[in-house]
Amino acid sequence: MKIATFNINGIKARINALPDWLDEAQPDVVVLQEIKSMDEAFPRELFEDRGYNVETHGQKSFNGVAILSKLPLEDVRRGLPGDDEDEQARWIEALVMGETRPIRICGLYLPNGNPAPGPKYDYKLAWMERMYIRAQELLAEEIPAMMAGDYNIIPQPEDAKRPDAWQDDALFRPESRAAFRKILNLGFTDAFRARNQLPEQFSFWDYQAGAWNRNDGIRIDHLLLSPQAADCLSECKIDFEIRGREKPSDHVPVWVELDL
Repeated sequence: MKIATFNINGIKARINALPDWLDEAQPDVVVLQEIKSMDEAFPRELFEDRGYNVETHGQKSFNGVAILSKLPLEDVRRGLPGDDEDEQARWIEALVMGETRPIRICGLYLPNGNPAPGPKYDYKLAWMERMYIRAQELLAEEIPAMMAGDYNIIPQPEDAKRPDAWQDDALFRPESRAAFRKILNLGFTDAFRARNQLPEQFSFWDYQAGAWNRNDGIRIDHLLLSPQAADCLSECKIDFEIRGREKPSDHVPVWVELDL
């Protein structure tokens, strides 16, 4: 099963680029972030015509997550538990049925948190604490599970071209990285680092200052696997070249192959 995460930075802006990548890469399941669309405005037919089941958790002009799956989706849930007043569309999950067993796939768009310190950063850390609780629940189910998406976290200095430039940023502050490690330490595996230890392997490049041409990027799109899912991991790669195409997102897809 090929599963990908892709922050598309607006479905309207990526109305051609996203289908082109899907046709080429042929993932079985994709979790999307920043669709920036209400559910009823999402162009689901574009993907249904390609054989995908479509589930969205949208929000007008901001945020928004979705799951596209060629496999059946069951028990779809929208919104990260733990705060009934949180109206930001940042979490969607579903049970996806593989050939031999299911996997719980959670698609997420973690808050950016800037400026930090401040209310936005407090929201980011509180959101991560809720995610930590959900991660514990996923492990308790004892089935393969994945939390995939734009984490807005630079885990280690080698995950940035210029780590010193990010020292005071919410993506790299010690509290952010500690919250990420806290989730990993439950027993989750960073799928990309399990297969690739090289530095300068990035998933995001700013649109400004020629960042892509200088490979001045950061790795903030992650797929975390439960022990049962990690046992099935055969490959994890970043589709770097997508960033150099016409009208790209500032992120690129990251994908795994799981033997399920």
